[in-house]
Amino acid sequence: MEFYVQQILNALQVGSVYALIALGYTMVYGILTMINFAHGDIFMVSTYLAFFTSTLILGLASGLNPIVVFIATLLTAMFGTALLAVVIERLAYKPLRTAPRISAVITALGVGLFLENFMVAFKPVGPAPRFLPHLIPAVNFNIGGVTVSTIQIVIIVVSALVMLLLDTIVRRTMVGTAMRAISWDKFTAPLMGVPVDRVISMTFALGASIAAVGGTLYGMAYTIDPYMGIRIGWWAFISAVVGGIGNIRGAMIGGFILGFVEIFTPVFLPSTYRDFVAFSLLLVLLIFRPTGILGRPMVQKV
Repeated sequence: MEFYVQQILNALQVGSVYALIALGYTMVYGILTMINFAHGDIFMVSTYLAFFTSTLILGLASGLNPIVVFIATLLTAMFGTALLAVVIERLAYKPLRTAPRISAVITALGVGLFLENFMVAFKPVGPAPRFLPHLIPAVNFNIGGVTVSTIQIVIIVVSALVMLLLDTIVRRTMVGTAMRAISWDKFTAPLMGVPVDRVISMTFALGASIAAVGGTLYGMAYTIDPYMGIRIGWWAFISAVVGGIGNIRGAMIGGFILGFVEIFTPVFLPSTYRDFVAFSLLLVLLIFRPTGILGRPMVQKV
């Protein structure tokens, strides 16, 4: 029993990160019905922003409280990643809003490849894996035979708070109301006074900043490298589709489902079957419920 409880904690840790990244996919799709395939690489950039920020802060003032360093790193990564996402949206995606949908998909893939190769060519980064400094003191607690680390607690708690905050923003603020209005009818919303361009940019910024939270938390527990966004981005995309792409709460649920798939697959099968199980789950779900767990079918009025 202790073994399975331990695996559940590990699944919650991984699933929290997937859920945070999946939110970016689902928010952009909900507004533009577009899959931003560069989102995984934006997540990757956020981990390096966190790495360089934390290294710089600790190098300038090594005696600072770890909580202060963690918060400063998190906020800087969120701001930098949000700015990057807005620039990409304005330069690469905005001119293609009226173009065929395949044009935006190809552009998003191209942006992702550019970010990956730019980070490899950028000398301070390079292709070698890196480790984030210890922003939170690593302490392990043994509770009934189950090992719980402070890193796990921080990842799960911070992710839950951010997801709750986002859900509140989308459902209870004017910005969230504008997002939902554009998602429901992007042609009528401007007639009601909704600033579509501004709201779309805010959506990209919000989705990227949440991915930066996931990137900072991920870097505290795992190694980072310029190509990490490929696999993690695909798993987060599957999470969004499984939960119901375009649905905020569905993306959260899908992230945790994929977290459990990743952790529990090696318990019953060889670890090399992880991707097979994840894509098989996606295939079966799309056959029996094409809109995902919480997704709704799109109704086109004629």
